[in-house]
Amino acid sequence: MSQYYKGKRTRNLFDPTSIAPFKLSRTKLENFLNCPRCFYLDRRLGVDRPPGYPFSLNMAVDTLLKKEFDAHRAKGSTHPIMKHYGVDAIPFAHEDLNRWRENFVGVEARHKPSHFLVTGAVDDVWINPTGELIVVDYKSTSKDGEVNLDADWQIGYKRQMEIYQWLLRQNGFHVSDTGYFVYCNGNTDKEAFDAKLEFDIKLLPYVGKADWIDDALLQARVCLMGDEIPEPNFECDYCTYLTAVEGVCNR
Repeated sequence: MSQYYKGKRTRNLFDPTSIAPFKLSRTKLENFLNCPRCFYLDRRLGVDRPPGYPFSLNMAVDTLLKKEFDAHRAKGSTHPIMKHYGVDAIPFAHEDLNRWRENFVGVEARHKPSHFLVTGAVDDVWINPTGELIVVDYKSTSKDGEVNLDADWQIGYKRQMEIYQWLLRQNGFHVSDTGYFVYCNGNTDKEAFDAKLEFDIKLLPYVGKADWIDDALLQARVCLMGDEIPEPNFECDYCTYLTAVEGVCNR
């Protein structure tokens, strides 16, 4: 094993001999789907990808949206965007909602076949008159034209929605197949900044499918149980970079 793969982190690593369920976040499962090698290096050997810069403006939008929907949650009222798009629902009030939203906690469910404790932090949950929960995710960007879910890279957004739906179902809730993205698009066609950023907001429905989740979790387990590092994925920028670095250093 190359010196570049010697783990720097020793806590929260997968141990093939452990009998305890291994905690696996929605984000880490997405990492596996994108690159098993990077996933193995992180969860088995303790070498994570370099962290990205925090999206502070996106986080600010998320925080303000939560406050806005929470005001309607407290009153049991319908938010104007729901009325505008004809969604018959109100924000769901539940004693565990703050925990479901908390990073590194979130909604949890034991997946017995893989022996994973799967977690995911939701942005919001609504409820319709029939008692179905509706998963809601906030997204923000700034682009010309209308926002949509048509780009290939947005498969990650869709899987994110599907994992949240699956997690709530595993906790015994009746969950609608249709979730919504509250998509905020920063408006750049103003004449001046004037100390404020305005957004166009759309509500995008998405019908989730959870039929891939069981198999993905089982494959992730097989990956972590192996003693060999998976082969580089040359569609992965991290693998491409690391392979290039090793080639230079081993000359």
